[in-house]
Amino acid sequence: MYSMTGYGRGECKKDGVEITVEVKTVNNRYLDVSIKCPRIFTECEEELRGIIRGKLTRGHADVYVSLSDKRKRPKILCLDEDAARAYVEAALKIKSQFPEITNDLSVTSVLRFPDVVKTEDASAADDVLVETLKEALAEALENLNRMREREGKKLEEDMLGRVRTIEGLVADVEKRAPTVAANYRAKLEEKIKKILGGVDIDESRLLTEVAVFSDKSNIDEELTRLHSHVVQFREICKEKLVGRKLDFLVQEFNRETNTICSKSNDVEVTRLGLTMKNEIEKVREQVQNVE
Repeated sequence: MYSMTGYGRGECKKDGVEITVEVKTVNNRYLDVSIKCPRIFTECEEELRGIIRGKLTRGHADVYVSLSDKRKRPKILCLDEDAARAYVEAALKIKSQFPEITNDLSVTSVLRFPDVVKTEDASAADDVLVETLKEALAEALENLNRMREREGKKLEEDMLGRVRTIEGLVADVEKRAPTVAANYRAKLEEKIKKILGGVDIDESRLLTEVAVFSDKSNIDEELTRLHSHVVQFREICKEKLVGRKLDFLVQEFNRETNTICSKSNDVEVTRLGLTMKNEIEKVREQVQNVE
């Protein structure tokens, strides 16, 4: 089991190239990857996303790449002709409006204007850069998953502890449930006696009322399903990727508990049901942290 929250860092040094990759993940229903890297790696981003998708299935991941390239690489000058033209036209316009000003416009002066000339690497990321980046990313993801697995273990222990509590509450409801109809009969009989005074009670009518009540308040099916859900929860927790399955299962826990509370005409059963709902909600909150 993996937590969706974690951090991993990876470094790789090769042939004068040093690359550091940091990966931070937080909760998210689907996998969402944000990569911040030097422009030279722009063409590699989709490949990086593919590598990340191979290690993560849910969560928001922020990936930060830093590069130090100490190799001697050829540089090229890129001329922004539109920017140069705009500067020259502006200078000529100023000269026409103020003829007394000395015109010192020259090629050298235009080259000094901001953004007219940019220095870039003569090529995109070469094999050394790409290979170094992949190794650093692989190390970062490995460290990330190691941390996520540790956190996932803690989440698993917490959830299984709460499921044991839920299981105990279900057992308490099972013990209480058979007495609900008997208590209802006693209260109903007492109420009728008060209303009718000394008149004999129609036993068959009383039994019919109790039978109808018992049928409406019967929660055997809900209790059986809750026991089944507890078993399924423990089995799912043995798997690696459990978030979506547990999310669905917790909804089923809630559904059965709500039904028990709605059918119950007993204070104690309602109290136990509400306590169960509280524990189920705590489990649901933890499931949101699980991949």
